[in-house]
Amino acid sequence: MHRLFVAIRPPEPIRDLLVDAMDDSADFRWQDEDQLHITLRFVGEVERPVADDLADALTRVRAAPLELRIAGVGRFEQRNSGALWAGIEPKPPLAALAAKVERACQSVGLVPERRAFHPHVTLARWKGCRTRELHAFLERTRGLSSEPFAADHFILFESRLSRHGAHYEEVACYPLS
Repeated sequence: MHRLFVAIRPPEPIRDLLVDAMDDSADFRWQDEDQLHITLRFVGEVERPVADDLADALTRVRAAPLELRIAGVGRFEQRNSGALWAGIEPKPPLAALAAKVERACQSVGLVPERRAFHPHVTLARWKGCRTRELHAFLERTRGLSSEPFAADHFILFESRLSRHGAHYEEVACYPLS
């Protein structure tokens, strides 16, 4: 089985900005620099034939290069866990690209994504009650922003899980033109 996702990897100066916004608090499980990305579609585990079909279907996605920027921070919360994220703007062109990627996924038989698209870069995850720590991080980073950056391609990644966390490997790169 291959655990896949489709994403845009921000350029190094943007990843550096995001890493600088993180702190060394043990209250959160911080992402490594090589894990920072904007997910267009999480695919999940698929067999090799589906992975190959998806890699081929993504070659037919057509979209213009994007000009994006970091815009604020936020959090996703579930019962007793969640994720801290940096927002990405503008949303409409990213949502349009994500919709094209979604159509490619469905064309190879994948189940439609039901969650709303919310462009972001995950910075950290947590478990347990972290109310004070969350508020401190969000207050400290509330004005996080970047200069515009170009996104001229997207990537099909394979995620390999280990006890040390996820490691991402690029499967294929698709230009935006």
